[in-house]
Amino acid sequence: MPENKLLDLSFEFAVAIVNIVDGVTASKSSYMTDQLARAGTSVGANIHEAQYALSKRDFIAKLEIALKESNETSYWLKLMFKTKRIDAQTYQYTEKLCGNIRRLLISSCRTAKENAK
Repeated sequence: MPENKLLDLSFEFAVAIVNIVDGVTASKSSYMTDQLARAGTSVGANIHEAQYALSKRDFIAKLEIALKESNETSYWLKLMFKTKRIDAQTYQYTEKLCGNIRRLLISSCRTAKENAK
């Protein structure tokens, strides 16, 4: 099976998000961890779902949803870091991963849109 960097990175990212959420022990953080879990794991889920899209338009739509979810995830990661729910190393690792995924998604969306013309 050929390597798909976007699928691999998004799965690694989802694992990192689950580990963050499971590791947060600060009281009254459940609203943040719930949002982080939903947005962060949705990135990979939408990328995965795009692999079986019904059309090019559906494929692009799934990738664009993943892109929006990655942006939201960055927000929650930053908020959790600034409120000391996660440490600097964890924040930097996951934010870098998120940024890499975002760049690949932007490129993939552009390419798919150009190919759909």
